[in-house]
Amino acid sequence: MFKALILDQQEKKTIAEIRQIDESQLPEGEVLIAVEYSSLNYKDGLAITGKGRIVSQFPMVPGIDLAGQVIESKDVRYQAGDNVILTGWGVGENHWGGMAEKASLKADWLVPKPQALSSKQAMMIGTAGLTAMLCVQALIDAGIKPESGEVLVTGASGGVGSVAVTLLAQLGYKVAAVTGRVEENGQLLTQLGASRIIARSELQVPARALEKQLWAGAIDTVGSNVLAKVLAQMDYNGAVAACGLAGGFDLPTTVMPFILRGVKLLGVDSVSCAYEKRINAWQRLVELLPESFYQQACREVELEQAIESAEAIINGQVTGRIVIKL
Repeated sequence: MFKALILDQQEKKTIAEIRQIDESQLPEGEVLIAVEYSSLNYKDGLAITGKGRIVSQFPMVPGIDLAGQVIESKDVRYQAGDNVILTGWGVGENHWGGMAEKASLKADWLVPKPQALSSKQAMMIGTAGLTAMLCVQALIDAGIKPESGEVLVTGASGGVGSVAVTLLAQLGYKVAAVTGRVEENGQLLTQLGASRIIARSELQVPARALEKQLWAGAIDTVGSNVLAKVLAQMDYNGAVAACGLAGGFDLPTTVMPFILRGVKLLGVDSVSCAYEKRINAWQRLVELLPESFYQQACREVELEQAIESAEAIINGQVTGRIVIKL
């Protein structure tokens, strides 16, 4: 028997509770893992609270990422004792995820944990950090250099945003960080490397087709009106890496930024990202994230605190990363 956070549904309402379950209840998988840490992402918050259509079947163990040690494996790539990371692939949505003391997973979904990281540090990075690294790499591939100009990060107080601010600053970019809680989070974002802090309200005003050119590049986690505003303010040949929809999945914009300024809108997905791309991103994260990031932008909770933390992340009350100790 082992402990797990189980989501069930009663009268179309999601019920979340901690239960003791048996190993035989785990879904089929090629690798059995003793989970050491998971983390809380915005998608996990939607699943646990039932405020988003994330879970495709019940009962479900949430947790879209995890780090732990292999107990047994039917795949030759992994042996008992290997340390591994899982992010994405629909885990925590349609396959039992990381918020349990054990997980049974497909070998193709795993990557070896870099030796330089502990399991806790790996989850301090987690899906959010992997996504942030993929966004930064997308801007680099689009030709956005530190000397190109200022780079904007929306939702900078969140998991993806806080890692993105840190990575960009470490690479020498001048970073403008957008947050809805300037007084509360401004100091932390400055410590992470932001050169200035911008109130989210400034980007929530409806955008004109084109506005003053302000940003060489941008990483957007919000979508909707905020992304439309950012697109209208991009420099000529600027690029926006879009990876989130915390503000909505609509995009009330025009073609003007694209056809008159050559702006590039780059979609970034970490869920089904190819293995080699994942490995390269994890290596870059190890190289770029300073020790101070783990001390400043992360906090640890027990599994029993995951439900209340899920409510907090949905209500915009979480800064940085929350890791869950199993």
